[in-house]
Amino acid sequence: MSQSFDPREGYDQNGRMAPKAYDALLLASFGGPEGQDDVLPFLRNVTGGRGIPDERLEEVAVHYRKNGGVSPINEQNRELKSALETELAARGINLPIYWGNRNWHPFVNDTLQQLADDGHRKVLMLGTGAYSGYSACRQYREDLGMGLLATGLDREVEVDKLRQFFDTPAFVQPFVEGLRSSLATVRAQLEQAGKAGGAIKIVFVTHSIPLGDANAAGPQEIRETLGENLYTAQHRAVARYILSQVDEAAGLEHSLVYQSRSGAPHTPWLEPDINDALEADAAAGVAGVVVVPIGFISDHMEVLWDLDTEAKDSCAELGLAFDRVATPGTHAAFVSGLVDLIEERLLGADGKALREGRQSVVEGGPWFDVCRPGCCEKRALDGTLRPTIAAVDSEVGVPQP
Repeated sequence: MSQSFDPREGYDQNGRMAPKAYDALLLASFGGPEGQDDVLPFLRNVTGGRGIPDERLEEVAVHYRKNGGVSPINEQNRELKSALETELAARGINLPIYWGNRNWHPFVNDTLQQLADDGHRKVLMLGTGAYSGYSACRQYREDLGMGLLATGLDREVEVDKLRQFFDTPAFVQPFVEGLRSSLATVRAQLEQAGKAGGAIKIVFVTHSIPLGDANAAGPQEIRETLGENLYTAQHRAVARYILSQVDEAAGLEHSLVYQSRSGAPHTPWLEPDINDALEADAAAGVAGVVVVPIGFISDHMEVLWDLDTEAKDSCAELGLAFDRVATPGTHAAFVSGLVDLIEERLLGADGKALREGRQSVVEGGPWFDVCRPGCCEKRALDGTLRPTIAAVDSEVGVPQP
């Protein structure tokens, strides 16, 4: 990417932002309930404005109810925050980390206010979505844009974002290691069942999203060059890279499937669903599957329920050996690599970034620090576009004259 930054804008024509003296990091995530009394209020926040009655929400709430009303995502974010703090301290970087959620405490608006009250004015946001797309990227940028306006902090606090990291060694290396381990586990299961040499399939899985969101992912100039939507293309690229690094996977069939579909039945979402795909795999003679959840950075509720419960139960009913690869979580390579991304953006004493170069091992990266106009665009129910940070056309969260 070009190193020529427009001094008025602070980023180059490829969307790479010049390093800055950030004074805080904001870890932004989805949020989740932490007790039975939290479940319905949380789900109302998630579905806010759609008029979904509580009876319908209770159909989803069962996933949380059976786990004490607690989503693991909040505790996982606490662990990730702590691990990042430890890695930053080990590198001698003084960058306090704050944490804010979209749908549950601590809410991002409260966190923004705390950042301002503590005197921070240049904030770098780490969103917990690895890929491009509305929910994984733009919605976080909207959260911050609307939050700055709601708190009255827009002209006080500047907020930028780290690039999407689907293509980085930080994200893919844990899956490479996990695939090797899970293949050995499934082969052992098949041998124990008297099916040594049975066909094994590697099933890469990610969160399904509405087809409209998938087709809108990324900037138009990239969408027009692809034979499929960018969201799917990025996942396929990650899967190809992981396979290329695991000799034990050579010659095995693989697929990309989806999970966690929700919303109105008449709205098309990405398919096939993992359970439908597993049934087809069993009918085709597959004896065992390794499920690789490349759409997720941690083992939150949708991983524990849709994969470790429903998909695992499907495999048991179909007679398939099953093992699920762990998500990155607080894997040392993931944590260290995220701090590498932070160093790309931090201004050093010499006026340059603390880390030169941009690590990227997957086709399609490195992604933009500053999103292009219309990237992952999705209008609100009233037809308007919400304010966003960290885009070339952003009017909030940017330096003031």
